[in-house]
Formats: sequence, structure tokens, C-alpha cells
Amino acid sequence: MNTASPSAPRPQPLPRSAYRVFRPIGTRWSDNDIYGHVNNVVYYSWFDTAVNAHLIEQGALDIHAGPVIGLVIETQCNYFAPLAFPQTVWAGLRVAHLGSSSVRYEVGLFAEGDDLAAACGHFVHVYVDRETRRPVPLPATLKHTLETLR
Repeated sequence: MNTASPSAPRPQPLPRSAYRVFRPIGTRWSDNDIYGHVNNVVYYSWFDTAVNAHLIEQGALDIHAGPVIGLVIETQCNYFAPLAFPQTVWAGLRVAHLGSSSVRYEVGLFAEGDDLAAACGHFVHVYVDRETRRPVPLPATLKHTLETLR
């Protein structure tokens, strides 16, 4: 069932200036599908890579031994232009919403040299205790890192 309103505005690509930090991601031969462009499922992997690599590099997330982990509860993506191997993709990252135990990241994927995103999406993490899997308040270091992305 389509719940979108017929009068709802069509999503538009965002410019690079809408994002706070960027990371290059090299495409791989296996990313292309039979149609000669990157398959849609790869975009979600790039979202995950952009978010988690940034948090790890900033010392805000210890994926191996930290007491808090992020679980994905929602993802979404709009596609505007194809990306393909061989190409460098730039993932722009920003935080759209910061809650007490959750965060909504927004990611733009850009072809090398393009100012408008080839795809824009979001990714929601709820941070939970590693053992109990129950939501916990964002640790101070993580919260500070996330605030720099707003």
C-alpha cells in the first residue's frame, strides 16, 4: 500500500554543503550489478561504513569491547544518479536528530567532483548495553562526537 501523499514533494538531491564530514569509499568490481551500476543494497553498506568508521576514528565507539553498541532500527535511501565501478564515492555525514539513546544520521553519497548527491538517505541507531541489549543514555564521548555532526 502506497502511503505517500500524491501532493508530497518529490525528494531532491542535497549539495555537499549540507554535510559536516566526508569519507572516500572506493567502489569494487563486485558492487556493480547486471545493469552496470552499483546495486542498491551496496548503498546501505556505505551508510554503515561512513557512520561507524567516523565514530571509531573519533574514539567514540569501541566495536570490540565497548559496553555500548548501536543497533540499526531504520534505514531509507533515495537514488538520484547512478554510481559505478571504477569510481570513488564520497560519503557525506551529518546528524539530523540526537536523542537520549538514539541518533538519526543522514548520509549523502557523491560521485567524485559532483556537488549534488547521487543518493541521500538516513540511518537510525539506538544505542544499547552490549549485554542486555536495552537502550542506554549516550556515553559522553559519543554524544560529543555526534554533536559535532549537527
